[in-house]
Amino acid sequence: MNNNSIANQMMELEHHYGAHNYHPLPVVLEKGKGVFVWDVEGKQYFDFLSAYSAVNQGHCHPRIIKALTDQAQLLTLTSRAFYNNRLGNYEKMATEYFGYDKLLPMNTGAEAVETAMKLCRKWAYEKKGVEKGKAEIVVCRNNFHGRTISIISFSVDPDAYDNYGPYTPGFTVIPYDNVDALKEVLENNPNIAGFLVEPIQGEAGVYVPHDGYLKSCYDLCKKHNVLFIADEVQTGIARTGRLLACDHENVHPDILILGKAISGGVIPVSAVFADNEIMDVIRPGQHGSTFGGNPLAAQVATEALNVVKDEKLAENAERLGKIFRSEIEKLCAKSEIADYIRGKGLLNALVINNSSQKDLAWDICLKLADNGLLAKPTHTNIIRFAPPLVITEEQLMECIDIIKHTIAEFE
Repeated sequence: MNNNSIANQMMELEHHYGAHNYHPLPVVLEKGKGVFVWDVEGKQYFDFLSAYSAVNQGHCHPRIIKALTDQAQLLTLTSRAFYNNRLGNYEKMATEYFGYDKLLPMNTGAEAVETAMKLCRKWAYEKKGVEKGKAEIVVCRNNFHGRTISIISFSVDPDAYDNYGPYTPGFTVIPYDNVDALKEVLENNPNIAGFLVEPIQGEAGVYVPHDGYLKSCYDLCKKHNVLFIADEVQTGIARTGRLLACDHENVHPDILILGKAISGGVIPVSAVFADNEIMDVIRPGQHGSTFGGNPLAAQVATEALNVVKDEKLAENAERLGKIFRSEIEKLCAKSEIADYIRGKGLLNALVINNSSQKDLAWDICLKLADNGLLAKPTHTNIIRFAPPLVITEEQLMECIDIIKHTIAEFE
């Protein structure tokens, strides 16, 4: 790529005029279809990030795009000052889809997390009887729930929280995948309102807890009248081989947070689900969003969820995920660089032995891009692999070959 290329011009524009809050791979994309994306120079890639699991249904799924364009020509936004003819149908469909009484529509994942925390605290004061101003929410170390001030207040990542204080109080941080730590907190603090947890910690490097962890935590929450809040923004919508990652342990969260792929990756859509006993503490004027629940989002989300069901994407993720981990385990068994693979469904991470080179995972991702596959490292030495769930077995095997060939170049 020469210095005068379109790609370099596009990257320079972002560098010059945009805030430097991301460190992207040096590719400039202009088109996507299914599992593929193309850069401005026409090179095709397999997308193995899926916009952090926002495009589980694949790029520009024709049914979702049709729902978007048809609705965009009729009505896009009314605010919630008025009813619209799409929201109620979406709410009915989605609540029946996930098994809840009510849905509170928002836009981004972080907004949905904030909504869930507000809902949890209000429930604690009005239903549980916690003294006003004393409610606490238990969270897990190495969590990633977003970038708002409240959320970074319980982060342990200096990049996320450093120099943004003063921080929001009311959170207790415990180790992830540690039932005893939750048990101790719940037994000794009557002011705990909820337990906010990712069923799999995505940004932490696809950290999968031990079998039974979620169910044990859920049972503890039930025993102590504490709300079990599942952040499934990244793990939900069929990504892990079930509709929700909590479904692997038959756990039905008291509050469910969804985003990303509930929109098919088309526009920002998020949602908070709960039953009436919890959701009814929110009354007019106490929470809202101008764009949350807009008719365009409602129509897109409805079709995005229908695609997941009709195309059996959870089943595809479950089957192909097992194949992927099995093949990468064979690679790890004979590699000095690839340590081990972990994950569920088509949310997986390859841990790289970077003892000899700090930026090895980044360099491997650059070479993967050269070889036609896009992935991104997290936490220095972990490469996340999360293709769109519409990928076929033949395409997956081609991608596995690319990964094996690329790793071999560094051995």
